[in-house]
Amino acid sequence: MAKPLKILFLSAEVAPFAKTGGLGDIGGSLPKALKAMGHDVRVVMPAYQKIESGYPGVEPLAHIFTVPTGAGDIRTGVFQGMLPNSDVPVYFIAEWNLFNRPSLYGYWDDAYRFAFFSKAALELMRSLDWRPDVLHAHDWHTAPAVTWLATAGQSDDFFRGVPSVFTIHNLAHQGKTNWYIMDYLRIVTHALMEEAYSEVNFMARGIYHATLVNTVSPTYAREIMTYEGGAGMDGLLRHRQYDLHGILNGLDYDEWNPATDTHLAANFDAENIQKRLENRRALQMRARLPQIDNIPLVAMVSRLDWQKGLDIMGHVIHQLMNGYSGPAQFVVLGTGAAQYEAMFASLSAYHRDKMTAFLSYEAALAPLIYAGSDIFLMPSLFEPCGLGQLISMRYGSVPLVRATGGLADTVQDGITGFSFFDYSADAFWHALQRAIYVYNVDKPLWQQIQHNGMMADYSWKKSAQGYQQLYDWAIAKVGR
Repeated sequence: MAKPLKILFLSAEVAPFAKTGGLGDIGGSLPKALKAMGHDVRVVMPAYQKIESGYPGVEPLAHIFTVPTGAGDIRTGVFQGMLPNSDVPVYFIAEWNLFNRPSLYGYWDDAYRFAFFSKAALELMRSLDWRPDVLHAHDWHTAPAVTWLATAGQSDDFFRGVPSVFTIHNLAHQGKTNWYIMDYLRIVTHALMEEAYSEVNFMARGIYHATLVNTVSPTYAREIMTYEGGAGMDGLLRHRQYDLHGILNGLDYDEWNPATDTHLAANFDAENIQKRLENRRALQMRARLPQIDNIPLVAMVSRLDWQKGLDIMGHVIHQLMNGYSGPAQFVVLGTGAAQYEAMFASLSAYHRDKMTAFLSYEAALAPLIYAGSDIFLMPSLFEPCGLGQLISMRYGSVPLVRATGGLADTVQDGITGFSFFDYSADAFWHALQRAIYVYNVDKPLWQQIQHNGMMADYSWKKSAQGYQQLYDWAIAKVGR
């Protein structure tokens, strides 16, 4: 057992309190896995409107502390709760004017909101007299804390020498704002090559100032050092390549478990996979599709966004529904960009006896789609890690993915799923034909691929060990 560490975990999203994607999943899962390894983990996030309005199990603390900013000292409150099924404390920074709003993001002052949150999280620890051994910050929203620690924080007796690990979840969102934010944070520093005149780029700042940097899969760590995948940060990332690591996201095996999932028509595991048939029929009934057992039921659960490979999807689904690879059914669940919702609406109207598009947010339906489908599609243009392929494997739906980012690291072609490389409808279609051919003519191989996927271990336990190694390296690097 490694030495227990005091880990300060900062994230703008922590499931189930706030979640828009994978960032929230990590916020709700990784701290629990670290706690199970014996570490003392404290999670800090903003008190969004849902928290201020009253969230079960979350209580206001009789604790007021002061956050020094360039706009003066700001008296701040805090709520406290626990991550579900754990004793990991979560602190919610309460600032009515900044966080009590209908949405998490999308406001003109987002940079100031999260700059305040980052500084307040550190000051909260000071007020509680809890000095972390390492700061683990996630995405640009928490980069101000990393920046302050590496600059002004070095002259602060309480925080001097605290190392930081900065995790990149989505490099495309960078938190750009004007230089005045440095005055607000009381930081004196220089501009970076990645910043335009009089601009601060918090994603760049996090990468530049952190003791160590990581992202959420080994392949994505390599891809972001290229011009094509670097979103303007590739030069800086190559500069820090010896401090850049890739650790796969894990999956919460308590939440995603076909043996206990209450959303399923029948529970099952790798040893009684034949029970999936009941879920298939329940899904067909829900989707109002003919209850045919021996044709491939293809599915997709996704945010309908350009990143997800939807530009190469319409033609492929049209060919599939026209029977060019034999009879098949298709179900999609998701919301997002209007053009992609319209595409699926049009296709499902044209092929209404073969496909159904659920263009809504229905979290309770997703598990049934994973458990009832045969093939799960993720033809992403890029994918830092991806959770859909991990869930589909656990639920016995064979993933078909483009070999990029975390999809390349988790899906082995012909062993746990199917993959293709070229970002084109042609390559996607050939991979889908290949998968359907195996499904139709080689049932023993198909069942072996299903079984391999269900038995693969992508739990948080393995990922948490990787993060513990990063923390130890970061502490060693600053010489503590």
